[in-house]
Amino acid sequence: MTRATDTGPRHFGGLWRDAEFLKLWSGEAVSQMGAQVTQLALPLAAVYQFEASSTQLGLLNAASFAPFLGVTLFIGVWVDRRRRLPLMIWSNTGRALLVGSVPLCAVLDVLSIEYLYAAALLIGVLTVLFDVSYQSYLPSLIRREQLVEGNSKLQATSSLAQIGGPGLAGLLVGWLTAPIALLANALSYVVSITGLLAIRRPEPAPAAPEQRVTTGRSIAEGLRMVLRNRYIRAIALEAGTYNLCWMSLQTVFVLYAARELGMGPATIGLVLGVGAVGSLIGAVGASRLKERLGLGRAVVVELVLCCAAPVLIPLAPGTGPLSYTLYVTAFACCGIGSTMSTIHVVSLRQVITPAHLLGRVNAGCRFIAWGPLPLGALIGGYLGDAVGLRTTLFATAGGFLLALLWVVLSPVPGLKDFPAAPLPEPAAASSGTRTDSLE
Repeated sequence: MTRATDTGPRHFGGLWRDAEFLKLWSGEAVSQMGAQVTQLALPLAAVYQFEASSTQLGLLNAASFAPFLGVTLFIGVWVDRRRRLPLMIWSNTGRALLVGSVPLCAVLDVLSIEYLYAAALLIGVLTVLFDVSYQSYLPSLIRREQLVEGNSKLQATSSLAQIGGPGLAGLLVGWLTAPIALLANALSYVVSITGLLAIRRPEPAPAAPEQRVTTGRSIAEGLRMVLRNRYIRAIALEAGTYNLCWMSLQTVFVLYAARELGMGPATIGLVLGVGAVGSLIGAVGASRLKERLGLGRAVVVELVLCCAAPVLIPLAPGTGPLSYTLYVTAFACCGIGSTMSTIHVVSLRQVITPAHLLGRVNAGCRFIAWGPLPLGALIGGYLGDAVGLRTTLFATAGGFLLALLWVVLSPVPGLKDFPAAPLPEPAAASSGTRTDSLE
């Protein structure tokens, strides 16, 4: 993969001295904290302000993630044809305006649950644009050998936001009401935009195609890379199954905690926030686990941890000390395992994908991995009303275990380290060369 310049530190830990990376990192630190506020404040606004049912809460979460299913592949093509940094800036600008519109509507007394659906959907579209652009931009900002370090630092920031964000959201919701609490997220996007605008390292322009390629063919090239390579395919399918179950769990747990367990907003936020300490542990320990076990075995251990932990949630008997211990342990283990595996598999994807396909491959993986999120929200919401919240939590816990099979039965466990070079481009674009040459 190419990057704009070869200047900058090359030793381990060098990103601490890379001013351009620090601008991206610092802006994202604040933005991630605000995003965590929104992630909890939106459903709490529906629960406490509009007395939403389980099905309505499922619809709200589905609206947030429907764009990952509907527009991700088209956005991947767009990202590969443009510089990624301006796309990140514009997407955060749009998110700031949309999130800020919710408290404005609340003050004007025109806020409705239908507006929350619409806002969640549009915020989701811009989140897809930002995420695909961001993962495609990082390899042009830092050196290839720094990708694990860079992804680890960004995941550590995300983990810290998960620790403090839900607790902060719960306190703000209890103090200001859920809609007004969203102002914190709107302001955080402004801070992130400031950091992105300050980046001065040149970003390479996307290579001009030798011939005009239709959008459909461009999408097909990215999906071909994802589906033909056994490594990328396995981790994408595992992530899709995991995320379907995770969104079902997240949808049902907020309602279960609020209605059946009698937890207040601050308590729910603290349970989720303290549990997210595991994400920080995972971000810090990812490199060491890989060095100790090798890449493939490390990924398997990480996925076993995060896929087995959710069964502890419905096993908890109520709200006593034992139950809170089980809730926190479950979310902490999910955080450790999912964060470690995310660092490793995203770095793997960035290493083995040719630069000109990175946007489409990232989008294809997001389509497979995040596309099931709205379905998971709808399934969780429907089952919560149909068979009960706790029964749904048990069913969801069983689904997590099935996600493991995609990776366990793939070549991923046999990987000792990252491959030495990107894969060749798909067969349709390169004289019949196979895209699964790592096999």
